[in-house]
Amino acid sequence: MSLYPFTFQPSFKERVWGGRRLETLFGKALPPGQLIGESWEISDRPDDASVIANGPLAGRDLRWLMQHHERELLGTAHSQGGHFPLLIKILDAQDTLSLQVHPPAAKAAELGGEPKTEMWFLADATPDACLHVGLRRGATRAEFERRIADGTVAECFHRLPVRPGDAMFLPSGRVHAIGAGCVIFEIQQNSDTTYRVFDWNRLGLDGQPRATHVRESLASIDFTDFEPSLLPFETRPEQTARLRPLVQDPLFRVDHLTLAAGQSLDLAGDRVVILGLLTGCLNVSSATGQVELLPGGFCLLPAAALPVQLTASTAATFLRALPG
Repeated sequence: MSLYPFTFQPSFKERVWGGRRLETLFGKALPPGQLIGESWEISDRPDDASVIANGPLAGRDLRWLMQHHERELLGTAHSQGGHFPLLIKILDAQDTLSLQVHPPAAKAAELGGEPKTEMWFLADATPDACLHVGLRRGATRAEFERRIADGTVAECFHRLPVRPGDAMFLPSGRVHAIGAGCVIFEIQQNSDTTYRVFDWNRLGLDGQPRATHVRESLASIDFTDFEPSLLPFETRPEQTARLRPLVQDPLFRVDHLTLAAGQSLDLAGDRVVILGLLTGCLNVSSATGQVELLPGGFCLLPAAALPVQLTASTAATFLRALPG
């Protein structure tokens, strides 16, 4: 069977810091009465593989695709130990997340975790929204450890006000927290290891304090990473679209594209592509199938389904991600 552009059923995660914005912004059918912090849009995690929502393979999952059609799916992209290399989420932070870090590759195995490099794109943000990313210039490890002990470690973090359209790259080892009021498209390495430095003394969904991982965090943090900047806004033409390059890393490449109503963009190549629609309406058409994307929707384009034509039925902005 020929592979075609895939959409997937999102998997919703209740989080103590979550909310209901994915329902109001993107029409996601959230479970009632829950604070949903994460929508896993494309996942090949153990016991959490995304289920195909469209076409002849609907009901199969991404794990099955990787087991039976890995090369047609990925093309020249590398798998992650036989698993799909990226994990794609939308995050709704109605409260500030824990101050945290993900282990770098050099430390992850020793600590019993997985490395996790990621990037964030602000799909929505309240006027007072911010990110805590990297260290305040001059902060030392000794000060950091002292402030963990007295509950003021947030004073060591670099705080950046943000607005919709802002983006940030977070290599493993960069301390961070998403501030309240942010809705974020997250593209990351296929990993789920997070070490919490500090969690604001709050209780989890079970009414108990959430665990922190101070030893693992201190072993993972890059203490030379001071005051990183948001990603630039420079754009250039790509066919009929405007292209804003965001991340070019060995693990993944991410671009932001804008397409005017009625315009089309051709995608070709030898590597799987993921699209995530921010605004507008986008029609995705290949020789093997068609998909209509609405805001908050994601589509996986197998390498074997390329070339693909994208047509904006209304002005559209979207992310394009390719694994390394």
